[in-house]
Amino acid sequence: MANYIDLHTHSTASDGIYSPTELLQRAKDIGLRVLALTDHDSSDGIDEASQAAASLDIDFIPGIEINTDVNGGEVHMLGYFIEYQLPAFQAVLKVLRDARERRGQRMVELLNEQGVSIAWEKVREIAQGAVGRPHVAKALLEAGYVQTIGEAFDKYIGTGRPAYVPRYKLSPVDAVHLIASANGLPVMAHPVELPGLEELRNWLPELCEAGLVGLETYYGPYTSEQEQALLALANEYKLIPTGGTDFHGPGIHPTPLGGRYVPYDAVERLKAAAEERRGKTPPAFELPPPVEEK
Repeated sequence: MANYIDLHTHSTASDGIYSPTELLQRAKDIGLRVLALTDHDSSDGIDEASQAAASLDIDFIPGIEINTDVNGGEVHMLGYFIEYQLPAFQAVLKVLRDARERRGQRMVELLNEQGVSIAWEKVREIAQGAVGRPHVAKALLEAGYVQTIGEAFDKYIGTGRPAYVPRYKLSPVDAVHLIASANGLPVMAHPVELPGLEELRNWLPELCEAGLVGLETYYGPYTSEQEQALLALANEYKLIPTGGTDFHGPGIHPTPLGGRYVPYDAVERLKAAAEERRGKTPPAFELPPPVEEK
């Protein structure tokens, strides 16, 4: 079954390998017709991606991915059709990016203290945009301390590992409110990982009350059984079932760009929901205080 849609991609504006223009060109080359750029805590690639999409005749959706922490791991929240130029929204994103920078620096310090010699300048050079753990992982790979990006997480920088540093603590509900403050459409990303299908039903009422509008159902490596279970939950809670590959570049995630079928109905429903919000005054968002860093 041919696929023309990818609603979950990343560029060098966060932790992707390709620039926004390169990403859009690759999307064109494989026949994609709709693409959303959802960089982590950053909208810096959206203008470039939008211009590239227009020249390539690709329907482009401005998006973002907000990372949040919960007991036992992370929950990510996608935002679609964000009014990213809003000054208050950009001010919050800057706080989150600055926290990412401090987090990355502290990880490098912890690695150095353990005799793993990588330089912060190298991590910054690799990142180009907002710093993320994949950039630290790539520095470890290039320095020969690990053989794969996955090994870097498993050995050094994953949750509970020796150089792990917690991020700025946003909750999933915080992320929903933040996206709504830019008139965006909050969609829970790859929900099978955490909280997992067993717990997801317990999470959804609070998230829906906060303003959740979608559930990433057609995601990268999900099995047909997982997809059907998520689709049933999306229908039960009147959420839009969206999908994408979480593409960062070759070797980072198992699914290639455009490699997961997403029905066009997802795009139509997102567009209709976005149209309802367009021009309305968004709710204000108050950033929670940061936690002490390790």
